[in-house]
Amino acid sequence: MSEHVARALLLFEQSRYDLAEEELKRALGEDPDDAVAHAMLGLCLAQRDALEEAQREADAAIGLAPDLPLAHRTKARVMHERNRLEEAAASAEEAVRLDPEDADHHALAGAIRASQERWADAVAAAERGLALDAEHVACTNLRALALVKLGRRKEAGATLDRALARDPENTLTHANRGWTLLDQGDSKKALEHFRESLRLDATNEWARAGIVEALKARNPVYALMLRYFLWMAKLRPGARWGIVIGGYLGYRFLYEVGERNPKAAPFVVPVLAAYIAFAVMTWISVPLFNLLLRLSRFGRLALSREQTVASNWTGACLLLTAGAGGCWALGGGLVQALGFWFTITFGLLVMPLSAVFSCPAGWPRRAMTLYTAALLAVMVSVFTPPGLVPAGVALNVFLIGVLLSAFVANWLIGQRVRR
Repeated sequence: MSEHVARALLLFEQSRYDLAEEELKRALGEDPDDAVAHAMLGLCLAQRDALEEAQREADAAIGLAPDLPLAHRTKARVMHERNRLEEAAASAEEAVRLDPEDADHHALAGAIRASQERWADAVAAAERGLALDAEHVACTNLRALALVKLGRRKEAGATLDRALARDPENTLTHANRGWTLLDQGDSKKALEHFRESLRLDATNEWARAGIVEALKARNPVYALMLRYFLWMAKLRPGARWGIVIGGYLGYRFLYEVGERNPKAAPFVVPVLAAYIAFAVMTWISVPLFNLLLRLSRFGRLALSREQTVASNWTGACLLLTAGAGGCWALGGGLVQALGFWFTITFGLLVMPLSAVFSCPAGWPRRAMTLYTAALLAVMVSVFTPPGLVPAGVALNVFLIGVLLSAFVANWLIGQRVRR
């Protein structure tokens, strides 16, 4: 190993990635065929999100030394960041095959399985790593995260408590303990761990997101919604789709029962109303409560820029709904008619609009934005030259579009954007 690579390894361990990158480039200037330098440079480039360059360095390392575990680990890390999970898993498994005694390889393989929502496989990988190094931080946290997703919350909490007893200054372990407590419904204690995590590392986004959820969970309505969100997150994608579609089919069945049997209406209508309210809240509760959180000084600081923007759009839509509703209730003639039209428009548009920021950044978010804009355009189209777009047609298309938006958004939210 050259002197430059040795220095780069030390700098990398100290998280001084820019300096490590400089050393590695010097090493490659002296020896362009140094596979370890290529692999390490790939890891440094991945740290600053230069993923295409990082992949080229990983491929170069593999080409030069196909039996070098670090090269395959670098490729796995880069492909994981690029959301190419099957390729990432294959590279991680190759690194494990070449060097099964390295706990870091098992931790990365498990993290990729977690991204694939293969929680049992993630636990198995973490436990293989812990068998090699009982205090391995990444494996400990990965195991706890996967156990929560498998419904083994107490076991996960005990794992993290032991890890914190060994290393009370670990920011990731505090953040994961906070999420475990949040899953158990203890937002107060969760908030303590999230704050401690951010004290240790102010850039920890996992902890910052946890603080936002813990603050909102102090409201009993949002606490109920959060329990639902966390429960749904533990299910396989197919099961989540089954619940969404099953809920809609159940609604349609009860609606038909109420239509055909007026005597059942007093019992059916409250159930239908509760379902509609719950369905709407699943879409708007996150940006709506983020909007309310902005009334708190600490909450306002905890929100990310994206969450702030999403709450702005939701707030604007609700404000327009209230204004239009006032015109509908208090106005007369044309003012009242326009008030009615735009109350429906903005009141229902808040659902697909709220879903926009739940979609991954990239083409899924752009697609949801275009879908939402198209729904608005349908309702505005009635103000084109008379008779071109009948109001009844526009309203029917809009209502169907809003109904379908739940299914469109669910599909888009589940997409992974390759980078």
